[in-house]
Amino acid sequence: MKTFMFSLDTALKSLWQEKWINFLTILSVATGLLILSIFSVISLNADAVVKRWASEFGMIIYLDDSADRTTEERLQREFTNDPDIAQVKFISKNEAMKDLQNTLGENSSILEHVDENPLPASFEISFKNKNLDSLYVKKKTALIEKMSGVTDIQYAEKWLSSLSIVSALLKAGVIILGSAIVIAIVFITYNTIKIFFYRRRSEIETLKLLGATRTFIRLPFLLEAIFIGMAAGLLSAAALFGIHFFVTNKLPNFLPAVSMLKIILPAVVYLILPLAGAAVSFTGSFIAVGKIRY
Repeated sequence: MKTFMFSLDTALKSLWQEKWINFLTILSVATGLLILSIFSVISLNADAVVKRWASEFGMIIYLDDSADRTTEERLQREFTNDPDIAQVKFISKNEAMKDLQNTLGENSSILEHVDENPLPASFEISFKNKNLDSLYVKKKTALIEKMSGVTDIQYAEKWLSSLSIVSALLKAGVIILGSAIVIAIVFITYNTIKIFFYRRRSEIETLKLLGATRTFIRLPFLLEAIFIGMAAGLLSAAALFGIHFFVTNKLPNFLPAVSMLKIILPAVVYLILPLAGAAVSFTGSFIAVGKIRY
């Protein structure tokens, strides 16, 4: 306990004595965390939009003209019991004709000369969001096409593929940017701690002569890095809150269209940022004190 209290006191004194270097380090780390958090929030909201669009995705399964009531009921059961399908709606030939007449409106009179209903019966199905993958839907389509009584299937293949690509690109972007920023923060903290170490080299030599262990010497630097990371995380959280407040409350006064956007910003982000800052800064400090020979 005495070792920890001594290290804590040393770290706090160093934070004040090296306040300008620490301030610049905190500012640099906070900027990196803010950029990453903004990009993550954009990705989160874009992914939510993609999922909302995807939830409206549907597939139309047309039945053969020879399909009887037994076939329709069998297919209804198979689609309803399929764990991957969220909703099933059967549209009879007569219902399809009524829908067409409603769509044509005043021009529906052209159908009066049609002696026989040419429209096929069909099923409209929608998949659960977790299964809305273009490759998955293609495989599912191939299986449904083989079912007896099914003659054709229509769905927005290109649209679904585009949604999948957008979602994948956003996730890849967050991973790449996040990795780059984490490496940058580790490098910044690494160099800051090295500077502090060499500035206090004479003090460290004295501690070594007094029999101080490596852990005793390292601990103040590790604690200092944690404080730097937490301060940077709190600063970036405050900046993110300010940006979110401005976008949701002030920006609509100048750009009314922004008010239509439902920006998702989980409150847990404000807790994650200080913890993430502390963890990444600690990592940089740990690497720094581990590589220095003393």
